[in-house]
Amino acid sequence: MNDNPLWTLFSLFAVLSLFAVGGANAAIPEMHRVAVNVMHWMTDKQFADMFAISQMSPGPNVIIVALIGYHVAGLSGAAVATTAMVVPTCVLAFIVARTWARFKDARWRVAVQTGLVPVSLGLIGASASVLARAADHNVYAVLITAATAATAFFTRANPLWIFAVAGCLGFARLV
Repeated sequence: MNDNPLWTLFSLFAVLSLFAVGGANAAIPEMHRVAVNVMHWMTDKQFADMFAISQMSPGPNVIIVALIGYHVAGLSGAAVATTAMVVPTCVLAFIVARTWARFKDARWRVAVQTGLVPVSLGLIGASASVLARAADHNVYAVLITAATAATAFFTRANPLWIFAVAGCLGFARLV
């Protein structure tokens, strides 16, 4: 990667934007790998904290990109990273949407859409796995992650209640 952090952020997120099938969260494993393991911009905990902040903030889930960019190069880093994550995908989506509409009844289109569903779910599942490993630094955190996953999967409980309970446990310094 280049020595210029803005160019590094731009090149990283421009490429990731094109592979984030299912949204920015689908690219979390690669963001984590580059930010923590390759570039050493932050620790696992910092990355997990940024992800939590981005999810709790109102707005799109792409906010994590701005937080990583800000951590690396301040406001200009946030602007460059966000632009790089959004613009290539928007341009590609515009082009594909125009073409996609012309083939709305084609069998290959239905096959492609059907095939992308498990790809998107797999990428999002990989993101959940990376984040759980980054956040689960003690037994209590592992138990909270497992209980949260089970509650979300088996009940119709509002996720905000799950976040509130986990936040209280964190406030009590159990995690």
